Amino acid sequence: MSDSLITVVAIVLVAGLIFVVPLVTMADRFDATSQAQVEAIVSDFVDEIRSTGKITQEKYNKFKENLTATGYTFNVEMEAKILDENPGKKTSQTAKDKIGENVYYSEYTSQIEEEINNAGNGYTKKLKTGDIVLVTVRDQDLTLAKQMKQFIYKVVGNDTATVVASKAGMVQ
Repeated sequence: MSDSLITVVAIVLVAGLIFVVPLVTMADRFDATSQAQVEAIVSDFVDEIRSTGKITQEKYNKFKENLTATGYTFNVEMEAKILDENPGKKTSQTAKDKIGENVYYSEYTSQIEEEINNAGNGYTKKLKTGDIVLVTVRDQDLTLAKQMKQFIYKVVGNDTATVVASKAGMVQ
């Protein structure tokens, strides 16, 4: 009786490993492929902003379409650090062409979206040389790989995003 019970348990474990391990591996590979795609999309978007110094409604919508094409739902966070030159203050730097210190103020996703959407089609948010753009995307979906990892390891957390990409750059 004991030998047959051990045999049944062994068969169940082997069957589970034969089916579960490849499924988890494939799900992880899919997430890794999606991660690479999202990083490329974010990098292209930020590089385009850096080189042109403009954020248009058309570019932003195309960016969001490209993200949606990966099959995930993303939370997009943008920050534009705008260079505000303040020549009224004295500086400790010895550059003769610079009178004061440079200060950055930030505009965030909701402000940028409101600005490019309210102005209508063809509106451009212009950035100048020295401005910094930061774009971060985080998936909101519970992917198959995350579901399996949570089931297998009993890991449940609030911030379990698998596909995350972030890129920053200074406008040229």
